[in-house]
Amino acid sequence: MTPYFETVKSFADVPLTSEGVETASFLEASDGLVQMFGEDLLDGFDETEDLRGFDAGPFDLLGSGVFGFVQTDIRNNINGVRVRYEIAKDKSGTLENLVRSESTEREGERNATPCLVRLLRGLSFTCKALQNMQRDRSTELHVCFKRSYDEVLRHHHTFIIRSVVAVAIRAVPRRDDFYAKISQGGSIPKLDLEMAKWLEALERIVTHMSAFLAQGGYGRV
Repeated sequence: MTPYFETVKSFADVPLTSEGVETASFLEASDGLVQMFGEDLLDGFDETEDLRGFDAGPFDLLGSGVFGFVQTDIRNNINGVRVRYEIAKDKSGTLENLVRSESTEREGERNATPCLVRLLRGLSFTCKALQNMQRDRSTELHVCFKRSYDEVLRHHHTFIIRSVVAVAIRAVPRRDDFYAKISQGGSIPKLDLEMAKWLEALERIVTHMSAFLAQGGYGRV
């Protein structure tokens, strides 16, 4: 059986041209990320204002059920961008055009842009954590995720959320177990190579969109 990682849309296949980031491909790749790392664990949790912006990635795979609410939060952000794309496809072929066109709407109707900001924040966290894992092969996974959290998300969270995250990050599996699970019996060297391409492309998209959003006054990732 082909490892799931090799069947989902890669961010390396998301077009980034002079026109911008292709929206449909970006959403497909984001869907693949969430699906790859497991099913929803939100049952029993209620969303709160404290959790807004707390978007992160592969927590089901990492065996950290305390992050259940995150899985729904990141999916909601994907869906928030998709809703705008579906109702205004002619103006939303790229993420940049989607944001520009939505900025002309009344203030209460600009929902996709903040969803995109939070989604990019979560993707950045995931990207940096996995890059840490690949670059520092002597360091356990929880350290890689802690570094990424401190850099990307910590300053967006309240003390309560930081405390929850500190416990959850300590619960992630050993790096060998993580690789074994995500490779699904496939070649780990091949997985490493493909993951590096995937992460490099994701980093490029996040960096590009972060600059666009900040320069246009649309939000800060």
